[in-house]
Amino acid sequence: MTDHVDRVLEQWAAQRPDLDVSPMAVFGRLKRASRLVDAELRRVFAAHDLDAASFDVLATLRRSGPPYRLTPAALMRAAMVTSGAITQRLDRLEARGLVARASSASDGRSVHVLLTDQGRTVIDQALPDHVENEHRLLAALSETEREALAHSLRRLLESLGDTTAR
Repeated sequence: MTDHVDRVLEQWAAQRPDLDVSPMAVFGRLKRASRLVDAELRRVFAAHDLDAASFDVLATLRRSGPPYRLTPAALMRAAMVTSGAITQRLDRLEARGLVARASSASDGRSVHVLLTDQGRTVIDQALPDHVENEHRLLAALSETEREALAHSLRRLLESLGDTTAR
């Protein structure tokens, strides 16, 4: 069985046999898989009246544990987006009553973002469907293949500087 990327590699081999285009096998498949997976993730998020950005903020607050509160800067780092992007996300979620902003008790100049009860309900309903969807999307791979893929992708990301301190 072949895929679109195999055809691209064959074409380049015929047209430019002097080039080693083997990285295209990885990056082409990563890009195509990302598009297909994103579409499937969006479908599940939409069923909960969320988009990927909203889900990300709610999930980050939820997994932070009680009291489900983070600074906008911490959310920005977790989402790897600009301050403007996180502000837009927070504005939309706050308008829906899913998060609230509150001044820090210890420093009145600092703001914290809080997951509201309604926000916690939404993320707690969406999360099982999201995880089930991810399991479905990976069903073609064995547990060993999933672990190997996760390990390889971690190594690639680390080599590109995408690391965090524990």
